[in-house]
Amino acid sequence: MSKFYNNNSSTYSNTNQNHPLQQNSQNFLSYKKYVSIHSEDRDATAYPNSSEFEIELPEDITNISTMKLVDWAFPSNYDTFSVLNSNITMIFKLINVYQPLNPDEYPLENAIYQALNSSNDNFIVTIEEGFYNPTQLVTELTNKFNESVTKIIAYYLKENNLLALLDEFITSGGYRRFVIVYNNVSQKIWFGNKSDSFKLLNEYVFIANSEVNEQLLCRKTQVPDFSNWGLPGNLGLTRCNVTSSPPINLLTDETTGYPISDNYMISNNYIRFYYGDVNTIGDNGIWLTPLTDISGNVLPNAVVQFIECPYKINIFGPSYIYMELFKYNCIDETQPYNISKFTLTTNETNGIVNSAFAKIPIVSTPTSQYYDGPANSYKFFDPPVERIRRLKFRFRYHNGELVNFGAFEYTFTLEFTTLLPMINRAVNYVNI
Repeated sequence: MSKFYNNNSSTYSNTNQNHPLQQNSQNFLSYKKYVSIHSEDRDATAYPNSSEFEIELPEDITNISTMKLVDWAFPSNYDTFSVLNSNITMIFKLINVYQPLNPDEYPLENAIYQALNSSNDNFIVTIEEGFYNPTQLVTELTNKFNESVTKIIAYYLKENNLLALLDEFITSGGYRRFVIVYNNVSQKIWFGNKSDSFKLLNEYVFIANSEVNEQLLCRKTQVPDFSNWGLPGNLGLTRCNVTSSPPINLLTDETTGYPISDNYMISNNYIRFYYGDVNTIGDNGIWLTPLTDISGNVLPNAVVQFIECPYKINIFGPSYIYMELFKYNCIDETQPYNISKFTLTTNETNGIVNSAFAKIPIVSTPTSQYYDGPANSYKFFDPPVERIRRLKFRFRYHNGELVNFGAFEYTFTLEFTTLLPMINRAVNYVNI
């Protein structure tokens, strides 16, 4: 006996076999598939840098409606200051070097004056790559500033056969007139010198960075940035050159006649922070005093010079990293404004459509080992993607620079929502 099977409005007949043909329903079963990905599982020969790699999934994932980053664990031992970030170099210049009134009474100070006055060169300071706390950073800057000047003076004394003065200079610790400190209350850095006027050449930082990158065969692909533009920017300085100034008496309010003071004090011969000790126990916040001789007496006509950074220090670097997933990016990203033919002749944005798949916050400092957390970024597909087997990732900062994970590995989990078609079980039997 033959049977006809009616499903919806369609009628199917099968007289050659005992198994009826069944049509798929328009209902689907939503199923979540999770894939754990580790950076160490990549082909390290093809992708030596773990910030960009391609990986093959264990099996084909089919009929995908959404793809989502659900969790991650990244190393937090990153370098805030590095060559790749172009923020380890700054340049300064000595303008007026202290000259003793009586050269015969102070032969070493006079020789230092002659050495620096004849040089007239810019000094390039390069700090070590890594992560600093504020105290470590100002200590590094103080030593680097003084060391760069010490080398010039030592070379001059040796070339002019002033060996006795060279021995005295080295025994006394070399050039030690720069004092750079951190104000814990205002969170600003102060540059000071015990006797010499100086200028911070922030406008030349980009030239110095390009020279260092060229020496190390590094190249940067970076969009214009008005915030993270170099070491002076991290220290709270602007892009403009700034010249030191001598101390002055406290300013007074014209109305009340009372002194205008914050958490520091400026007088004729010292600069002081009132919140407490700065360099040594018991200094009462007095961190910059005039140059003294071996006996500790202030040298005649020695006046301190200082610069206060206008902005707070930034030692943490970028707060987010971007995860790019090739062909599946879903986040639009703005770009820093730049003066170009495009921005001057159109009203359109210079942002990028579908530039990233996920935006991941850096929620800890490099003092810890790893940081992790959930993410809400996902990609929706309509119609569903038929099949995915290979994925390519890239991790970068907003300025386009790749994240440098070093030798640390990381992991993250992707969630795939797949649609499984269901068999239509509503079948009507008609007997003939």
